[in-house]
Amino acid sequence: MVKEGCDPNSVTYSTLINGLCIEGRVDEALNMLDEMIEKSIEPTVYTYTVPISSLCATGRVKEAIDLVAKMRRGCQPNVQTYTALISGLSRVGKLEVAIGLYHKMLKDGLVPNTVTYNALINELCAGARFNTALDIFNWMGRHHSLPNAGTYNEIINGFCMVGNIEKAMVLFSKMQKIGPPPTIVTYNTLINGYLMVGNLNNALRLLDLMKENGCEPDEWTYSELVSGFCKRGKLDLATTLFHEMVDRGLNPNEFNYTALIDGLCKDGKVDAALSLLENMEEKDCKANIETYNAVINGLAKTNRFSEAEKLCNKMSEKELLPNIITYTTLIDGLCRNGGTHLAFKIFHEMEKRNCSPNLYTYSSLIHGLCLDGKVDDAEMLLKEMDMKGLVPDYVTFTSLIDGFVMLGRLDHAFSLLRRMSDVGCKPNYRTFTVLVKGLWKECHLLAEKVAVQHESAYSCSSEEKDFNFEMFYNVLARMSEYGCEPTVETYSTLVTGLCRDGRTYEADHLVKSMEEKGLCPNEEICNSLLGAYCKSVKVESALEIFNLMIVKGFEPRLSIYRALICALCKASRAEEAQALFENMLEKQWNSNEIVWTILVDGLLKDGEFNLCMKFLHIMESNNRSLDFHTYVILARELSKVEKSINANQVADKLRAMTLYQPTNGEGIISFVAFNPIML
Repeated sequence: MVKEGCDPNSVTYSTLINGLCIEGRVDEALNMLDEMIEKSIEPTVYTYTVPISSLCATGRVKEAIDLVAKMRRGCQPNVQTYTALISGLSRVGKLEVAIGLYHKMLKDGLVPNTVTYNALINELCAGARFNTALDIFNWMGRHHSLPNAGTYNEIINGFCMVGNIEKAMVLFSKMQKIGPPPTIVTYNTLINGYLMVGNLNNALRLLDLMKENGCEPDEWTYSELVSGFCKRGKLDLATTLFHEMVDRGLNPNEFNYTALIDGLCKDGKVDAALSLLENMEEKDCKANIETYNAVINGLAKTNRFSEAEKLCNKMSEKELLPNIITYTTLIDGLCRNGGTHLAFKIFHEMEKRNCSPNLYTYSSLIHGLCLDGKVDDAEMLLKEMDMKGLVPDYVTFTSLIDGFVMLGRLDHAFSLLRRMSDVGCKPNYRTFTVLVKGLWKECHLLAEKVAVQHESAYSCSSEEKDFNFEMFYNVLARMSEYGCEPTVETYSTLVTGLCRDGRTYEADHLVKSMEEKGLCPNEEICNSLLGAYCKSVKVESALEIFNLMIVKGFEPRLSIYRALICALCKASRAEEAQALFENMLEKQWNSNEIVWTILVDGLLKDGEFNLCMKFLHIMESNNRSLDFHTYVILARELSKVEKSINANQVADKLRAMTLYQPTNGEGIISFVAFNPIML
């Protein structure tokens, strides 16, 4: 072109620069940009933006910023330029600068597009800045910037990560009603959200809803479900889901197999796990290091170390070298089975192979030494951790505290608690119960001595369940003596644990004690106490806590409403339960989730069938639309108890809904002649 005397213009150069960037030849593109400028051909904003985007995508953000500065001499950055920079800065951890650029965009009168918002929201969520991401998402809605499925999926995932699945489901409702339609990522994220909070029923219901809405589950869906059910000890259901995946024509990958193998091992079914590992290899699905580690963990916990060693050799044959998890798994198994001396041999072997021990390796060794009564040696390991820059967690400290408590060295145990606090490690409920156990032993040893001195008989229960409120109060008092003044978080940990153990009396007294000290109960304390009161049908106390939550601005979850509504029904206060339900409907919830949580898992489970149908009618009267599958769930649950009148009411609704359902949906037409008793 040049040889024939035809000089390239701005468009020619821009096209070539774009092509070079697409092929990853960014440096050549930058040279061509310099050539343009040398020839006095003015680059356009597009010419600059393409290499800026490529530089940001490859992590060369500083060069991208320098190019923007150079660009400003001739033209101003546009939305695409800013978007590329915001994305690049966010990815390299410079979120504050990225947010600053976002505000500069607005100041310059540029309207960010969906790509800009997504770049910022994605990185904010990844950087645990969810509240800021949520602010931007809400700003989009107020300024008529339409989020796409990617935007919704990021915010939904953010809500799931902070444990607020209800708000994630509200966004899901919005996607269903006004778009964009939910994608497989949306469903998978929500299923994982339910699994994270232990709501296995709703995870399965969402799987069914996903299939009902024509979105086919993939291997990732089943991998999360199998893993989630295994973690909660529901191995039979996990196995059923694994086989369902195969029946649907999906080939299990190494993650699917590993999830089930890990579940089998944790449930003590190591032989079944070994059989599945063999089956996996027969199906030409290569086991990875995580798969082998799961089996080794199962073998180590059941004291089958010779088989674990053989499996390690098999790994090496397959060129899979043992990693830190492999070594730590073996060390942990040995320490739990009285083989701490052998565990140290593996510990030294891993160091020789340049495999550095981590927090969990040291925690296992400390636990093993404490079980052997070698607490001073265990504490030396704590110093070794510090020298290597490893920060102990609550498991490490609690094991060590327990070791000193078992030897009656309670003062040292409390000094460790102080040290724990100093390094910013929060004690958990187990830590406190260990200290309570120590105080309990100390009190009874003193009582025994007094009894001996007075030549009187002394007997006591050694059960931890006999620890009373006074013991917990004494722990808090002793903490203060050691400079660890109890905080709201301290009380929250104790109250939550006590409520979980059904010890409402002690929890209630601890709350009164903290209030006397001028400390206010937080949301976690309120949720725990309210749940405990509802379980014991102490309705007045539960209502008092509920009202306190509202005054404090806490937002009760659906599980709290369910507990309180069911408790009111048990106390024969159905009218109040209905009023509470109607008040709840005024807030933003996903309608299907209300039915699943309140009606099915609450009222129907407690046998309140008529009230369940009444509440369903109230929902319909409030224009709370439900998915077809939710009516199927209701009819099925009602038919189980042969409540034919109620089930027929749901069946009528199903018949009406079939008029609006597409006839290509499997099983939809059959509902025209629906018989609830046959469900």
